[in-house]
Order: sequence, then C-alpha cells, then structure tokens
Amino acid sequence: MVKQNISDTKQSNLWHNEHERLQFAELVNVFYAREILLLAKQYNGEQLQKKLLSLPYYVERAARHISQGDVPLELDSQNACWLAPQKKAQPQFNEQNNKSFYSVHTPVGLVVPILVNNAGYTQVVMDSIDQVRDNAIHCNQYGWFASSGLSHQSDTKLLKPTKLLMVCACCGHRWQYKKVVVPRVLSLREMLLASMINWTNVKVPKLRPH
Repeated sequence: MVKQNISDTKQSNLWHNEHERLQFAELVNVFYAREILLLAKQYNGEQLQKKLLSLPYYVERAARHISQGDVPLELDSQNACWLAPQKKAQPQFNEQNNKSFYSVHTPVGLVVPILVNNAGYTQVVMDSIDQVRDNAIHCNQYGWFASSGLSHQSDTKLLKPTKLLMVCACCGHRWQYKKVVVPRVLSLREMLLASMINWTNVKVPKLRPH
C-alpha cells in the first residue's frame, strides 16, 4: 500500500473543487498584470522594488479570499471583478441617517461605503475603519470623518453601510451627470476588502478565523 504524502494531502484540501482552483489561477494572473502596470506608473527605483517584493503575498491572499469566500455576487474571474445589476438612481448622502448610525456603531475593522465625486463621476468606494476618537471616525485610506459622515479633509462622504451600497462599491458602479456609466475596475486592495464584508449583516465586522 502506497502512503500519501502528508503535505500533498494538506495541499489538496486547500481547494474544494476544480472550479475554485481555476478561479484562483485566473484571479492571480489578472491581479499580477493589473498591479504591475499600476506600480510601474506610480513608483520607481527602490520603492518599486519593495512593492514588487510584497506583491505576491497580497495577490495570493486576495485571490484565495475571493475564490474561497462567500461574497453573494457573480464573480468574473477572467477580469477579476464582481458583477451585479446597477441601479439607475445614484446614492444620496443623508447626514441624519449617518449620524444616528455612527454615533452608536463605530467598530474598528468595519468595511464602510464612501461617496466620492471626482471628475464628474459619482461612485461608492470601500474603506475600513481603523480608529475611533472624540466622536470622529478614521478610515484607512480616506482619513477622518465626523459621525455625520462629513470628511475633515475633503469632499468625500462616509455613508451608513447597507447591502445595496456595498454591492455598488464591490461592482465599481458609477454615475455621470446622474446617468449610469461603465463600471470602474477595482484595485487589488478593494477586491480584498470586498471579501472582508460581513454579508449576513453589513453593519458589523466579519469574524476572522483564528
């Protein structure tokens, strides 16, 4: 009787089926192609080298979280994007709704929607709360916000998380002059954030496995 190598057994258990394995491979390929191009435009020399050295970790982490995750959206793994029908009406900012929510619910680690108006486009992007202090909320990328959702530094606006808004953010939905336009491509960081949303209840952080 031939004994199966223990490491081989562990490796095979990483994947539930061949479809999942194929999704992972397609996501890795797209993420590498996309991120290397972006890094080459943004960095050079030693900075670029450091970014490239850490890229495999983030690419494989994102691809694994997505292919083995539970995001209730259609995944286009060949283009590394989420798909869902887009609403004709663009999201609206409601200061009172935001204040009633964020005055009570401000857990660190919560993935939140942020309304951005840029170059004529209105879109919802994702960020995560990493600090809460003196009735102010700090998001990892977009900085400090009041509990009302108004930014301390820019015209971006923090929104109360709803499933509809998180779908908009995950799928890159955007509007121009209140009309639906082609969705934008999400960054590697945003794709990873999408896998960290607690889709059962988007108002509380997702429990992470130990």
